[in-house]
Amino acid sequence: MNIFDKVNEFASVLKDHDDVVAYRNAARKIESNPEKQKMLEDFRKIQIAAYQESVETGKVTDETNEKMQNFASIIQMNPDINEYLQAEMRFSIMFEDIMKIITDAVGVNMLGPER
Repeated sequence: MNIFDKVNEFASVLKDHDDVVAYRNAARKIESNPEKQKMLEDFRKIQIAAYQESVETGKVTDETNEKMQNFASIIQMNPDINEYLQAEMRFSIMFEDIMKIITDAVGVNMLGPER
């Protein structure tokens, strides 16, 4: 058994998986629209700011929370961005599950503690 043959077989199955297809299609919709790209980038910046505040101070400021809530409301009204974020979440969960299977097979916790 050649491991690379199996990995290529896995890649072929992964490419056609419903969650991957949905994620790829949703991403293409965003990529084809500069306005939606900008909106998603701005949302990501606020997410990163909230994460940094949380790491640095242990909490997120009221101002950042308000920005997140306002942006979330706007994004929920945009079906393409909403679809993209949901597809991204499903893909991320699947990817994390796949990484756990690989990590368990290797026998080394490559993902860090408590995973």
